[in-house]
Amino acid sequence: MKTYDLIVIGGGAAGFFGAINVVENNPNLRVLILEKTSKLLSKVRVSGGGRCNVTHHCFEATPLSRHYPRGQKELKKLFRLFQAKDVVAWFDQRGVKLKTEEDGRMFPETNQSETIINCFLSEADKLKIDIEKNCEVVRVEMENEEWLVVDSNQQKYRATKILIASGGSPKRSSYQWVERLGHSLINPIPSLFTFNDSTKRFKDLMGVSVEKATVQIAGTNYKESGPVLITHWGLSGPAVIRLSSWAAEYLNKKNYEFTALVNWTSKTEDGVRGFLNSYRIEHPRQKIMNHALYSLPSRLWVRLCLLSEIDDTKIWDEVSKKHLNRLIENLVRCEFKIKGKTTFKDEFVTCGGVHLEEINFNTMESKIVPGIYFAGEVLNIDGETGGFNFQSAWTTAWVAAHAIASAEG
Repeated sequence: MKTYDLIVIGGGAAGFFGAINVVENNPNLRVLILEKTSKLLSKVRVSGGGRCNVTHHCFEATPLSRHYPRGQKELKKLFRLFQAKDVVAWFDQRGVKLKTEEDGRMFPETNQSETIINCFLSEADKLKIDIEKNCEVVRVEMENEEWLVVDSNQQKYRATKILIASGGSPKRSSYQWVERLGHSLINPIPSLFTFNDSTKRFKDLMGVSVEKATVQIAGTNYKESGPVLITHWGLSGPAVIRLSSWAAEYLNKKNYEFTALVNWTSKTEDGVRGFLNSYRIEHPRQKIMNHALYSLPSRLWVRLCLLSEIDDTKIWDEVSKKHLNRLIENLVRCEFKIKGKTTFKDEFVTCGGVHLEEINFNTMESKIVPGIYFAGEVLNIDGETGGFNFQSAWTTAWVAAHAIASAEG
């Protein structure tokens, strides 16, 4: 049975970042990474469409922390120690340049997630970090003042300290061995997902997108603005996915049955009404369907007109007050009857996990079980889409690694 100074449970982003930083800060330590599947860094590989959205260009701790529905207070403190600009510098020192896109997302200049994966694997090899795949941990317990880790193959490993970076999972059963250590768990549920439209009224417009729209959950204050994409199953795009993150717990309680209201203009109702009345006066003989307003895609504009019972022969001078009101309603409160969600299995992000009150955020060590540390999505921390979930993984792993390296002398 091999004995290590540290066993890292989880061969994902937080696990590798934690292991590498531990050995860099204390080269005398023997470290092992245990990964339950046959693939290392699987989320890194698929993130950002295979380009790996490493972080987000937000280089101040407080604004950066505001992108986290859960863990905001704790991360605000940690981001003062290690945040997005530190991640950029960390990769730069290892020959990996990051670039910023218009929406703030940051990717490797190569546009290849393999660049990040190869960086981690190269560093781990250079630092002589052991890696074992297909080792799903089923039990962690104290034995003779050391941690005994047992995997599903009944392989046993010993360590002085444990870093749990096992990631999020939709199955509560995946956390059973963590609960047996004495930790309480907030039930894991999906955090980033798209909305399934039960009526499919817009299905034939799949691929149509609006850059500046606002999506609100009817009857609530949950609202997000940004690009919205019509898909064959319903609604997607950054605004929808951000909204799903902030409203994750509410939508789960509603069993994902609710009404989404889309404001295609992102303007107020009064503003739209005033604009359309003025436009009608200025262009009385113009056919309504022929000129899409608010820079909307023409196919979407035509659909909104038809839903308002305005046909292709109508000119602005002929539109009735009733039909104008319907058009305004469809522009600023277009209803989508949502029933269900779509999550992307490989990029699954959870709301829920280990309770944050049970963690010492100065070190990421458990308050319940000394010698056990946590990092990444196994915690009840999750962020919006756009590189924020990787950022919390890097930060929590970095803090844990520094604490472990210094504690082991």
